[in-house]
Amino acid sequence: MDKLIMTAGPTQIREDVRMAMSREIVSPDFEPSFFEYYKETADKIGELMKTNNDILIMAGEGILGLEAACASLIEEGDRVLCIENGIFGRDFGDFAKLYGADVEYFKSSYRRGVDISALKEFLLKDSDFKLATVVGCETPSGVANQLDKIGPILNSYGILVISDIVSSIGGDEVKVDEWKIDIGIGASQKCISAAPGLTILSVSDRAWNAIKNRKTAVKSYYCNIGLWENWYEKKWFPYTQSISDIYGLRKAVDNIIEEGDYIKRHEDIALRIRRAITESGLSLYTKSDYSNCVTVIEIPEGLSYSEIYEKMLENGVMISGAFDILENKVFRIGNMGENAREDKVYRALEALDRTMRELGVELKREIHKAFNNK
Repeated sequence: MDKLIMTAGPTQIREDVRMAMSREIVSPDFEPSFFEYYKETADKIGELMKTNNDILIMAGEGILGLEAACASLIEEGDRVLCIENGIFGRDFGDFAKLYGADVEYFKSSYRRGVDISALKEFLLKDSDFKLATVVGCETPSGVANQLDKIGPILNSYGILVISDIVSSIGGDEVKVDEWKIDIGIGASQKCISAAPGLTILSVSDRAWNAIKNRKTAVKSYYCNIGLWENWYEKKWFPYTQSISDIYGLRKAVDNIIEEGDYIKRHEDIALRIRRAITESGLSLYTKSDYSNCVTVIEIPEGLSYSEIYEKMLENGVMISGAFDILENKVFRIGNMGENAREDKVYRALEALDRTMRELGVELKREIHKAFNNK
């Protein structure tokens, strides 16, 4: 039996996406039709992100987008607010520090969404920040933050908003323009279900103005978003594009758009997984503001992640662990993109049920059957 990959990214890829990647390549720097193809692909991604802002597709995994945003906007001594309610949110501050930022942290529970009331109180006392960083879906802990509230609050103080929405685009609701996100960061390998290797950026007019009006040069070439200004009008890319990856990305995005209500599918699958987990007697790590794209489960007392991982592999399914402060405390099921399909989730939960019983965990109910009980 083939191994089923149910990690929190990369996700399963459809055959039509793999076939698209096998297309004959052209020279992207000299083929006029590729500039049009790239622009059309970017516009389609803009549909998913609900934005009229410029969309850039950069060659590099999603981390490239985090660093490019910080490199392009931050100058030495700029005050940056890092909104931290998870490992990824906290680490965003490290990227800001790399480029000389004076970082202030607003901390909130790792098991719930950002405390909106506390954030408002914090900003009443101190709002003198050039930009703020915030994560949409904290993939390590399964929390989905209320960007629809956070973005407009920050915007009202004139603070630029950089948001990691890597694990949201194509699975959860994303409204970049309405939520006042100045740089929205996505990637190919999560809910979009394309191959790893591409970063997606939405860049607002406010962000472009901040980049163009810097007093000092950006301390990077590859991470310099400013180099992309007017790329379409100039018919010029800062570096050679990963053309086969973009072919695959385009097909994956088309698949999502053609499906229609992909958000409802993710919501339904996620709700049923959470219900099945709790009815079985296992415990969710996340306590509220659940992501619809990843489910984070506490490791039962007396077990280790390695035991669960190895036994799940024996049962034909690969899952994710966690790292940092969550290492050996939780395991994760990536119910995002092409993973968020009933047949795949049922198989994964059947394997989880078998694994838990083989490891001596007493379950109140068969997990996969609880999932199937709509």
